[in-house]
Amino acid sequence: MLPNPMPTSAQRERFTKTRRDHASETFEDYTEAVDEICSTADSCRVRDLALFMRVSHVTVVRIVRRLVSEGLANKDRHGPITLTQSGARLARAARNRHATVLSFLRALGVPRAQASKDAEGIEHHASDATLRAMRRFIARQTL
Repeated sequence: MLPNPMPTSAQRERFTKTRRDHASETFEDYTEAVDEICSTADSCRVRDLALFMRVSHVTVVRIVRRLVSEGLANKDRHGPITLTQSGARLARAARNRHATVLSFLRALGVPRAQASKDAEGIEHHASDATLRAMRRFIARQTL
């Protein structure tokens, strides 16, 4: 007998959350990258972002258009990419989540290089409740 192909309500919610997380993941990664590039260089251009993210020029142009349409970035023709206040807030939040997950994994004993790789994916999917629990765990470890 085959399993029931219809997902339960809980399964549907998990799938919906994962799709929602994946959709915001790109925005978070790119706003974080623009912010980082701008902090070490005079400006962030499409070519800078393509090199930083290791993607094609066309991919960056497409994603920057989406960032602009979502009100997260500004970009004039042939000009640099800048973050709006909303984009800068999103970049800060992503960086803070990453730092929390990285610290948590390190507190568990995960080697730094592996923890850094794993944190990059986990940060986008951890709920606020999970991040708060991670911060409490880290705080107890440092006492």
